[in-house]
Amino acid sequence: MYDKQVRRRRAVLFALVVCCLVLLTAYFGESSGGPLKSVQTGAMEVVAPVQEGANRALKPFRDLYGWFGDTLDAKDQRDELEAERDSLRQQVARLQVAENENAELRDLVDYGRGSGIEAYEPVTARVYSRSNSSWYSTIEINKGSSDGVEVNQPVINGKGLVGKVKTVSDGNAVVMLLSDSDFGVSALAAEADQPGTLLPVAGSPGDLLLDLVPDAKRVRKGDTIVTAGTVSSRLPSPFPQGILIGTVRRIDGEGELDRTIHVTSAADLRSLDFVQVLTRPAADLRASAQAP
Repeated sequence: MYDKQVRRRRAVLFALVVCCLVLLTAYFGESSGGPLKSVQTGAMEVVAPVQEGANRALKPFRDLYGWFGDTLDAKDQRDELEAERDSLRQQVARLQVAENENAELRDLVDYGRGSGIEAYEPVTARVYSRSNSSWYSTIEINKGSSDGVEVNQPVINGKGLVGKVKTVSDGNAVVMLLSDSDFGVSALAAEADQPGTLLPVAGSPGDLLLDLVPDAKRVRKGDTIVTAGTVSSRLPSPFPQGILIGTVRRIDGEGELDRTIHVTSAADLRSLDFVQVLTRPAADLRASAQAP
């Protein structure tokens, strides 16, 4: 029974294939006005309006489907572009930080040439902590006694004097900045050749005063202020002579006794990433110890 059904289906399929071949042969062999082409034309005239109506009816659904697809693609592209933007921002930030650090290091190298600190061995250190208040102003650096750093050694950057070493441990040190209320250094108004003492203004971070100047009238706005160095064998200074401190910003008062000379530091004490501690070479230390 099953074999008869299979043979019957095969016979029907074969008959349909033969019929299609005969119709195709007749269709392509007849003229343009033949019966088969007439039947095709009639069928197209009946089906075409239905097809057009179906296309019009389905067009909003196709458009909606395309809109969803385009929206999803646009969201994916947006997410990719946002991720790329964030990555580029991070790269720019890292490059900016690296550029700033390189600029500071170049300034340190350039400042060390011909600045009168050849008798010292500068130790470059990175600043990793800051403490600023109305009275105390310090930074912490990643170099200490194991690197030759000692208390009271001067600290500079590529612009000028920053401060001096306050405390030291094996691997780090605390630096007292110029703006600290306990800081003081013998200074010299270079153009006027007038010595004095540079002191911070208590409660006013960043404002420095040149005090105890013998002939204060000779000092002018814009004059350069540098370290005076050792002025007496009995009172040796830890600061070498001629390190730039800053410039005279303004002068208050007209009389000899009430003139107040305000100084702006050359170094930006609020933005320090690298500094140099001026340590003494071992040979100089031995010579000082052997001197009578």
